[in-house]
Amino acid sequence: MLKLTYTENGFNLEHLAQSLEDWVTTRVILALRSGTGFYAEPSTAAFLLPADLPYLSDLEKLVQKENGESIELSFCDGEYVEVILQGTWLASLPDSEEGIFVTVMSQRTEFFLYQLWQEVQIGASVVND
Repeated sequence: MLKLTYTENGFNLEHLAQSLEDWVTTRVILALRSGTGFYAEPSTAAFLLPADLPYLSDLEKLVQKENGESIELSFCDGEYVEVILQGTWLASLPDSEEGIFVTVMSQRTEFFLYQLWQEVQIGASVVND
């Protein structure tokens, strides 16, 4: 499962071994016990990857194997590729811009996408330092 946590400063991507059902159940129980609102709906999420990223062609092949059910790629321009994910949006309030997006696809695709995203983050932190 991939988990994207959206905050006012951006988002973070995590790869979790836990099943979507177990993870959502835990979140619901946490919301009930803490008296926090809980809102969930089917949704999409998207983020950009550099178009010159090594192994991007390998990601394209994995996306084809997913048959467009949970992940798509959109080549925006010469610089970036948009990764579009189908999944579930979870937040405390229906109109919140902060929350968590979760999606499930093949383990191989999840792990590979996570590795590519990490590579971009490491590259960005090196440039900023």
